[in-house]
Amino acid sequence: MGLPEVQIGILPGAGGTQRLPRLVGPKVALEMITSGRHVPAAEAQRLGIIDEIVPEGQLKEAAIAFARKVADKRPLPVIREHDEKLAEAKSDPGMFDAFRKSIARRARNQRAPYACIEAVEAAVKLPFDEGIAVERRLFEEQVNSEEAKALRYAFFAEREAQKLPDLARDIQLRPTDTAAVVGAGTMGGGIAMSFADYGYSVKITDSTKEALDRGMQRIRANYETSVKRGSLSAEEMEQRLARIEPVTDYDALGECDLVIEAVFEQIPVKQEVWKKIDAAMKPGALLFSNTSGINIDIMANETKRPEDVAGTHFFAPANVMKLFEVVKGTKSAPDVIATAMALGRKIGKVSALAGNTDGFVANRSRGPFSVEMNLLVEEGALPEQIDKVMVDFGYPVGPFVVSDISGLDIGYDVRQRRKAENSNYRGAPIADRIVEAGRLGQKTGKGWYRYEPGDRTPHPDPEVARIIKETVAELSIAQHDFTNEEILKRLLFASVNEACKILDEGKALRASDVDVMWLYGFGFPRYRGGLMFWADTIGVREVYNQIAAWHQRYGERWAPSPLLRRLAESGAPLREAKTDRLR
Repeated sequence: MGLPEVQIGILPGAGGTQRLPRLVGPKVALEMITSGRHVPAAEAQRLGIIDEIVPEGQLKEAAIAFARKVADKRPLPVIREHDEKLAEAKSDPGMFDAFRKSIARRARNQRAPYACIEAVEAAVKLPFDEGIAVERRLFEEQVNSEEAKALRYAFFAEREAQKLPDLARDIQLRPTDTAAVVGAGTMGGGIAMSFADYGYSVKITDSTKEALDRGMQRIRANYETSVKRGSLSAEEMEQRLARIEPVTDYDALGECDLVIEAVFEQIPVKQEVWKKIDAAMKPGALLFSNTSGINIDIMANETKRPEDVAGTHFFAPANVMKLFEVVKGTKSAPDVIATAMALGRKIGKVSALAGNTDGFVANRSRGPFSVEMNLLVEEGALPEQIDKVMVDFGYPVGPFVVSDISGLDIGYDVRQRRKAENSNYRGAPIADRIVEAGRLGQKTGKGWYRYEPGDRTPHPDPEVARIIKETVAELSIAQHDFTNEEILKRLLFASVNEACKILDEGKALRASDVDVMWLYGFGFPRYRGGLMFWADTIGVREVYNQIAAWHQRYGERWAPSPLLRRLAESGAPLREAKTDRLR
């Protein structure tokens, strides 16, 4: 049970903010209403929200007995007349201001959580009817706000992403009761945890016993961290660990309904693994790859059953991030795609479908953002300015802090491989210099920022400023100051343009699917709706004109998408762009 209205930018109506504090007390009511959290039935009974919990199969008899028990009560109990539990706030006059401060980080730039607090405060300080009037006024203010419109859009976009227009509604799904993971590294371990967290048994293997043991130790350490934080009990940790079974050979995976490959992102490594997967797995098993961008057909072609192969791209950390990007290969069978989409929901993820293109939909659309953030540093913006712009916009942390968390050596290795493959590949010279100076991010205590031992707070480092200055001098790049608005638009418009190219190529079904991927894969602020919805708030014509101007100034990387041009000419919104099927 819960009052989830804040999640769509409004507050509970019909007296919800006035009655709940009288049932459970203002402190619990504030937490539930401002978070939108649903409480399990047992907790709801303990709090006093519900009267009885009935064992399965006894509902009718219990309901009749309950009705008889309360029928003769006079006067009938009326919640509005019971103010006893409001006393906790009257004895703690600073409660509401303290709660406002406690949600400041989580509610940044949002009005609805604060409107909820005002309504609960009215329940404590005003007679019931006056409190109801305050609630109604606040509700009417919020319901037509831009924040509420964006959150409602995000709500429906998530549900729309589950609809696959070219698949039959009654398609028969394949079994997914038993799962296996190949690769016990950070991603593979997180994927195994995703299954165990939702009550499913999963087997996991790696190339060596040592690697498998390290993977299991990492999984245990992750769970132990949750226990220390109080978000998981020690008993539940052991139950989840018991669901993850380490095995040392592929034959032990053979009877599982599905396998997810999560080995290192190198094609030769994956090809070798996929030959073993094909030989080991039973007929009809689902064969999935967790690759973040390698063509799914490369793996499928290593098997004798490419129709059973699809991509299931988890985002790091896999046991935390919600996005589950399902990638359709050239020969992926319809029931394989439908089952993969359902599998994501089964383990608590948000599924969205992508076509088989370089980087798929999420990472490909995010790629230009990464290019621009590095170029902005070359042209004069400092990492801390760029990060502040994005945090002020609503991201939990800025992109350079994210890079430090992930490890700068990962991107460095990718760039070095691309340089070896293409002599014209420019890469990111400043980022390369940062790594070559031994600055790999938080794991070494320094990356784009400096970190104190045991503390993940990023501190701007003069050494980084020196590396930037020396590198741009060697490259003869002129630097200048940037406004915050220019930084924001350079980063996000680049990705809007790329998303339009993806849609035009038929590699994504809907612009709203792109928004879902950005919300759940990259931490895009939900109260802004998503990348494409946000661009619509600026206006498709203005977005197109700015991109066209930057095309003239910066060159081919800013060439406007044909779809963006057509939308600008017609005035149709970006968020409604779609195709009937993936190509």
